[in-house]
Amino acid sequence: MSSYIYNLIRQGENETLDFKHSITNSVKIARSLVAFANTHGGKLLIGVKDNGTISGIQTEEEYYMVESAAHLHCKPEIRFLTETWNIKGKTILEITIPKSLDKTYFAKDPSGKWKVYIRVNDQNLLANKILLKVWKQKKRKKGTYIHYTPKEKLLLNYLSENEYITFSKFRKIAKISPYKAERILVNMIVVNLIDIVFTEEQIYYKLKLPE
Repeated sequence: MSSYIYNLIRQGENETLDFKHSITNSVKIARSLVAFANTHGGKLLIGVKDNGTISGIQTEEEYYMVESAAHLHCKPEIRFLTETWNIKGKTILEITIPKSLDKTYFAKDPSGKWKVYIRVNDQNLLANKILLKVWKQKKRKKGTYIHYTPKEKLLLNYLSENEYITFSKFRKIAKISPYKAERILVNMIVVNLIDIVFTEEQIYYKLKLPE
C-alpha cells in the first residue's frame, strides 16, 4: 500500500493536496481544513516536506492538533477522516476533508476575525464578498434573471476585447456604485456568463469559456 502514498506525493501540492512536515499551530491548520471543505475537498499528508521528502511524525500530537483545529478553530466544526501509514519506518498521517455540500466554513485570519478561505492551486486564499454572494444565490430555489441593461452589455463587450477585468475597473468604466457592480457580477457568475478568478495578487473576472 506504500505505492498509494508515493503516487500522492508524486502529484505534488495542488488544489486537493497539501504536505505538512509537522503541525505546530491549530489556528493555521484550520485555514487549510476550511479551504479544502469550501472548494473541492482534499487531503493533508502530515509527515511530508514541501519537496515531497518523507520526514514522518514522531507522536500522536499532530492528530490532536488537527482535531483541535477542526473542533475549536473551524466554524462550523469540520468532520474529517484519518489514516496512518508506515513508510520505511516513518509514520505519515493522512487527513481527508470532504467537500462541503451545503455549508460555508470559516476560520480565523491572523487578526482573529472569522473569514472564509478557498483552495486555489496550492494556496489557501481569502474568499471575497462576491463569491460568498454567488454561493448564497446558488443555494436559493429561485432562478436568477439577467436584465441586459447598458451596464451588463458594457461588461460583456469589455471582456470580449480584453482578457479580464477587476472589480474596481468595472466600477470605473461603468460609473456605478459598489453595490450595483457586485450585483451585476454575482448574477453573471451564477448564470455562467463569467468566471471569478483568484490569485495571490488579485481577484479578477473573465468570460466563461464553453465546456
